[in-house]
Amino acid sequence: MNLSLLITGGGGQLGQDLVAAAVRAGITRIHAPGSAELDVTDVAAVSHAIFSGGHGTRLVVINAAAYTAVDAAEGQGAARALAVNARGPANLAAACAAHQAHLLQVSTDYVFDGGSAGPNRVDGRTAPRTVYGRTKLAGERAVLSSEASAHVVRTAWLYGAHGANFVRTMARMAGLAQGAETVRVVDDQHGNPTWTADLADGLIALALAADRVPAGVLHCVNAGTTTWFGLAKAVFAEVGADPGRVSLCSTAEYPRPAPRPANSVLDTAGWAGAGLPELRPWRAALHAASAAGALAG
Repeated sequence: MNLSLLITGGGGQLGQDLVAAAVRAGITRIHAPGSAELDVTDVAAVSHAIFSGGHGTRLVVINAAAYTAVDAAEGQGAARALAVNARGPANLAAACAAHQAHLLQVSTDYVFDGGSAGPNRVDGRTAPRTVYGRTKLAGERAVLSSEASAHVVRTAWLYGAHGANFVRTMARMAGLAQGAETVRVVDDQHGNPTWTADLADGLIALALAADRVPAGVLHCVNAGTTTWFGLAKAVFAEVGADPGRVSLCSTAEYPRPAPRPANSVLDTAGWAGAGLPELRPWRAALHAASAAGALAG
């Protein structure tokens, strides 16, 4: 296979699953530096990594590096969010253009305002309501306006075996005070829960097919929708706890520094239309994640 893969943010939740997916796909030339090894805000370091990454092969760069602390980004994390989420992709795109590498930029549902009546389309109006969303949108625009061959892939509601996430938090809470404490979770935000292992398989499939898939924006999530309340109940059931311990509340009852989109559902018609493998239903993915031990810890 005449392909080399550079995965930025290789030590993160998605990055680690990307490495595993690449190995499963038979890719042998994989470099997945963590943020300490490759800082995407460092122009010289990015240029060197991409210049030396191909080794005479076709190089695909998957940018999984991101500042995702959405509440912190509303305050003292704003500058770091801008650097990593906006300038980082711009640096990668410039280096990819200079060295004929292809870039896959991972983005987010937060670029939408959450007010859509139906699934958010790839060509739908972007109007982020948070610093995090605005910096991710700036990163998208930097990539799409560059000379690089590139795809932007938006995803949503990620969970996986590595790092902190809502699903692992719910699984941990399900194991505490069995039969006693209830957990209140919002029921008026809708989205597509997505297992990072499945997303990683999808991104690797795109990396392998990048030459034949028209450049631009795609959406990739596990199929089907639910609310955070519905997801929490499913997690409790999956780990053998009583889903009745999960009670619902409204977003208004649980204010956060960064407003969450009411509708994060992503339309994936473009992904399927490009001939890429569609991700399984979210409930089946959650069951598989549990069986794989991704909910533990």
